[in-house]
Amino acid sequence: MARLISLAHLTVMDADPLALIEAGAAGGFDAVGLRIVPPFPTDAIVPVIGDLPLQRRIKARLSDTGLMILDVEAIWLHPDSDIAGLHPALDLAAELGARHVLTVGNDPDRGRLTGNLARLCAAAHQRGLRVMLEFIPYAQVGTLADAAALLAAVRPADAGLLVDALHLSRSGGRPADLAAYDPALFSYGHLCDAPAAVPGPDGLRPEARGNRLYPGEGGLPLDDFVAGFPPGTPMAVEAPSAARAALPPGQRARLVGDATRAVLRRHEGS
Repeated sequence: MARLISLAHLTVMDADPLALIEAGAAGGFDAVGLRIVPPFPTDAIVPVIGDLPLQRRIKARLSDTGLMILDVEAIWLHPDSDIAGLHPALDLAAELGARHVLTVGNDPDRGRLTGNLARLCAAAHQRGLRVMLEFIPYAQVGTLADAAALLAAVRPADAGLLVDALHLSRSGGRPADLAAYDPALFSYGHLCDAPAAVPGPDGLRPEARGNRLYPGEGGLPLDDFVAGFPPGTPMAVEAPSAARAALPPGQRARLVGDATRAVLRRHEGS
């Protein structure tokens, strides 16, 4: 298919970077999203920053498979975030050929958050990277309107909005809401599925981080969601599934890749 699809790391979070790339290839993806910054200090990831041998192996595996890195993640801007300390992550993103850096606003001090996002956007832009600001209903920046307002306050040289099908639904939004914004803000979207019924506030984070459904398995309006983006907009599949957690990463990637292509074919054939 002409539309680029990417395997987000969270879908197979137990896979190390090399296994992630192998899973992406096995699932027929064009790209992967690589987690190089833990969202929270307690989150465990395989360290890539500073590990030159691993970085060389990542580049070789990308070359061998023909995959690219769509985005690196996940930079959560907390009250104690140090933007200068994130420069090595941005340097690595550029070195690996990534296009985007995914960030989330999670600081209740809007002035400090605005300043940190502005500095992050400037540093990323200098390295040829586009920051994508994702709203998450259990973070401080929890809705599409809130994320758009924050970007408007920052007025970065180049940054966009990342819309996740699950987070749009769980924040009370609808796919039609995207029409109110400049389409150029949406470099790619996050695709997944979930039951139509919204869990209680305490259930939002567990659902998002580990209990999503593969595209086409739930009740989210995915046809309308895909149609809300400009034609051919890349889609990154972020669908960690507790029901399939015991399967090898490559098998999960094949299943979710097939499900994703079925949804996109249905949309593009309509």
